[in-house]
Amino acid sequence: MADTRNDLAKAKRTKLCTLLNERLRDSIKLGLCAKQAHWNVKGENFIALHKLFDEVYGEVEDYVDNIAERITALGGIADGSVGALAKSEIPDHPVNKSNWKAHVTALSDELAAYGKLVRKDIDTTDELGDKGTADLFTGISRGVDKYLWFVESHLQD
Repeated sequence: MADTRNDLAKAKRTKLCTLLNERLRDSIKLGLCAKQAHWNVKGENFIALHKLFDEVYGEVEDYVDNIAERITALGGIADGSVGALAKSEIPDHPVNKSNWKAHVTALSDELAAYGKLVRKDIDTTDELGDKGTADLFTGISRGVDKYLWFVESHLQD
């Protein structure tokens, strides 16, 4: 941990940065899942889904950057390495599918898994006394819920 004038205790900042790095890796993986869907979707509503999946990717890239910047603001090192991605809790997106429904289903599952993790992080960071990180995760939670709604609505009648 880098020295900083941030008034959060170093032990708390260390815990926060560990948690933020966990979510950083999940954010990067979620973005890759959205791109996998974007590149490979075919069939009904192609152009709408192609554009939506790219929009999801763009939103998630903002999460990636904001989380990484929060880590460094707290004195930590942001770890977006390939090795870190291997530990992600986000399910793997299918790589051998092109059917629109398979991509919508998979991305819905991935968004839901990510949203669950982020909601848990809101409480954890609040308990650690870091309202700034809790607020960051709260904003991300709202965005994820919105995009989960947009994506999974394609599965509903």
